[in-house]
Amino acid sequence: MSSHAQAPSGEGGHPRILSAYDDAGSHEEITRRKFMANATIAISGIIGLGLAIPIVGSLIPDIGSGGASWLPLDAAGWKELQAATDKAVKIDIVIKAKDAYLPEQSMPQSVWGIKVKDIQKFQASRPDLFPGGKDSLPYPVVNLGFTIFSPICPHLGCFYQYNADANKFQCPCHGSQFDRDGAHIAGPAARGLDPLPLREQSGLAEVEWIRYKPTVPDRIVISYTS
Repeated sequence: MSSHAQAPSGEGGHPRILSAYDDAGSHEEITRRKFMANATIAISGIIGLGLAIPIVGSLIPDIGSGGASWLPLDAAGWKELQAATDKAVKIDIVIKAKDAYLPEQSMPQSVWGIKVKDIQKFQASRPDLFPGGKDSLPYPVVNLGFTIFSPICPHLGCFYQYNADANKFQCPCHGSQFDRDGAHIAGPAARGLDPLPLREQSGLAEVEWIRYKPTVPDRIVISYTS
């Protein structure tokens, strides 16, 4: 015997077969089905939110907790800078970075250093760093008699090069140029080169790696990693 019920005859006089989908059920059954559907949607939303938070969080640079780390300058490069006269010196560093999902990574990088013999002359050539004769950054631009520049062009983030013959920095990407003091002298960059914090600790020269937002005249921190 068939388990389907028969409804009154439809068109043509044939009886219409009813299935479970045609039975709306009692009020209690309807209420229970609605509750289960809403609960499923709510649980799915919670799971999705739980997955989205760490993913989005990993994409946001962590500039609030911990901040930058002090990185030792290569001893040979630091010694060369100390002996330098009016030429810039490239000094190697190693940046250590770690996010929430990958182990700590070591990334070789380099910075540029110059010897500052005349602080007043240097300040006059970099009014973007010394408005009113005072440091505009929360750390000394000149320390230990030197200034260390980030190797990143403030235009669009390319790595510039140093032309020793012309004694100036040049970006191969879009033609921005900077004099030996890092002042912007040509090209589309919106500001001069970005100095990095420098200190001497336990006999070692160290810098903090800071990456600033490109294309804008103000120095806005976007990352403490490469």
